[in-house]
Amino acid sequence: MDTNDSLRVASLWHSMHAISQQLSPTTGCSEIELLEADTFDLHIFQSLTGTKLFVVCEPGTQHMEALLKVIYELYTDYVLNNPFYETKIPIRCELFDINLTQAIQKDRVALLGR
Repeated sequence: MDTNDSLRVASLWHSMHAISQQLSPTTGCSEIELLEADTFDLHIFQSLTGTKLFVVCEPGTQHMEALLKVIYELYTDYVLNNPFYETKIPIRCELFDINLTQAIQKDRVALLGR
């Protein structure tokens, strides 16, 4: 996805999240964690500070919650500690990108055994 598509998905998800809290038949429901579609799954992790991270993957992909937690740790280590990072803009941090790619490859190897 390009930056504009990512921003549209995040905006749409934020609205769905707010509406679902109000319409949920379950008392105390706080968030949507997974959206399952025919061609993809959309997993979300929301930190205590309200930061939301998304992973779009193939339907039925396992262990995305653990991967999202690893991605959040990378975000806190490399992005939030970057003095040039401004919140609410797309992340542009080379160290984050490198470590994110390594984490995804490591997760893929663990899942696929390659």
